[in-house]
Amino acid sequence: MADNLLTVRNLVVEYGTGQHAFRAVDDVSLTVPRGGTLAIVGESGCGKSTIAKALVRLIKPTSGSVDLDGTDLATLSERELRPQRHRVQMVFQDPFGSLDPHLTAHQIVAEPIAVRGEKSKKVQRDKAAALIDRVGLPSSALSRKPPEFSGGQRQRIGIARALASEPELLVCDEATSALDVSVQAQVLDLLAELQRENGLTYLFISHNLGVVRAISQDCVVMRAGKIVEAGRTQDLLSRPHEEYTQRLRRSALEPGLMTGIKPRHLIRHIAASRAAESEKSA
Repeated sequence: MADNLLTVRNLVVEYGTGQHAFRAVDDVSLTVPRGGTLAIVGESGCGKSTIAKALVRLIKPTSGSVDLDGTDLATLSERELRPQRHRVQMVFQDPFGSLDPHLTAHQIVAEPIAVRGEKSKKVQRDKAAALIDRVGLPSSALSRKPPEFSGGQRQRIGIARALASEPELLVCDEATSALDVSVQAQVLDLLAELQRENGLTYLFISHNLGVVRAISQDCVVMRAGKIVEAGRTQDLLSRPHEEYTQRLRRSALEPGLMTGIKPRHLIRHIAASRAAESEKSA
């Protein structure tokens, strides 16, 4: 049996109360192996980001449990939750809106270090500098503010800020969707390297099946608040059983259904995938 860092059982999240309540997450159960990556995919509005917010307790679940290595985060009071918050951190979708534009990169990354009890300004700065270096930014970045960085650089600062809390679980909520294709690849490589070095566990939320295939070992597919299919990522995306998952896959592989610029390498990949499928069926 796998050593699971995170076990979510029968999670329900509702917005509103009484007869006007909207059930955004409906009886979801999932596990994330320690040191592994679970991806959650599905169309917009299916409940992916609500799960992310529930895991980091930005919202309180209506019912169910969120067991992080023996501690049920869903049932803790705010006071009880405070010393647990560093264990689960989030990298947000919007690298432009998730960082305070008035703070320097040093201040942004040092803040979680101070919150964890480090009072020495020198130690705070040294640790922040080490994290900035670890995510591939120069030391000169420490004194600059978010508007002076590109989207990819801002996301690296967001990752450094999350790492400053020394988390066990990193929740990445569409962490690459606002970045162009080449920068997406750089951020994914960084996340994979950090996982190998630090043993981090990831819950990766995305609507991009290519990103999911690259980053995760296991995957669940959601629709209207429920899980419709789950399994090993490569198997699930190569041979989906549910009609909804098949439609998601067809949409991802059909250039005519894509919006925006279609990179040449992606078109070539699609063509190669289709040729391979044709050979298998021949």
